[in-house]
Amino acid sequence: MRLSPCIEWHFSDEANLADRVRAAKSAGFETAEFHLWRDKPIADIGKALAETGVRLTGICVDPRRSLVDPAQHEELFTAVRESMEGCKAIGSPPMIIASGFNREGVSAQEHFDQAVTALKTIAAIAQEGGVIMLLEPLNSVIDHPGMYLVSTTLGLDLVEAVDSPNLRLLYDVYHSRVMGEDMEEVLTGRMHLVHHVQVADYPGLNEPGTGTIDWAQVIGALKRLGYQGDIGLEYRPTMAIEASLAKSREALGL
Repeated sequence: MRLSPCIEWHFSDEANLADRVRAAKSAGFETAEFHLWRDKPIADIGKALAETGVRLTGICVDPRRSLVDPAQHEELFTAVRESMEGCKAIGSPPMIIASGFNREGVSAQEHFDQAVTALKTIAAIAQEGGVIMLLEPLNSVIDHPGMYLVSTTLGLDLVEAVDSPNLRLLYDVYHSRVMGEDMEEVLTGRMHLVHHVQVADYPGLNEPGTGTIDWAQVIGALKRLGYQGDIGLEYRPTMAIEASLAKSREALGL
């Protein structure tokens, strides 16, 4: 498992994300990730990636639109196509999709059915472009009140229902903990559906080692469950980045 810093928040002494790619490389990282792409210097980032050999582990489909509201589906599909085209210059990385918000007066089954319908189209678009789409459950308790997809189990159910190799789950340890999930319970037997894992400590969304999560247990469980992918450091640093990353490495044992 390799660590992948979130350069949206890390190496912030560098104003340009292209220079943050270079800073990540200088700090010993082979991968990195960030959030939305339309407000970023994509051509410059592409040059920095080519120069350093750094690979992106994930960015977000931009703009964000709802999986569960059919009135937004065409805009969502356009966002997926434009994001795939716009991000060819940065290596066509995995692209992250959130669900959108619950619709008042709409049943759980209709929410699920609309999400599956949208995700099947997205997976087909992704297959044509050779891109992996990552469905991310968030949390509704602290950061995203009203969000539809806040359950790892439900997210995996959606991935299974779509049944495409171009759709996988992004498992975020922080969001899962906020929602009170037992990681091994929700992932046992289904880890093959998870393409990427992100970490931040709870409470605070800060460095591993600054909160209450037992990171030795988390990493041990991921290994037992067979996860061999990258670990995205999607947290907000509370200290100088060198010290922050050192603390994260120590807490994670990676």
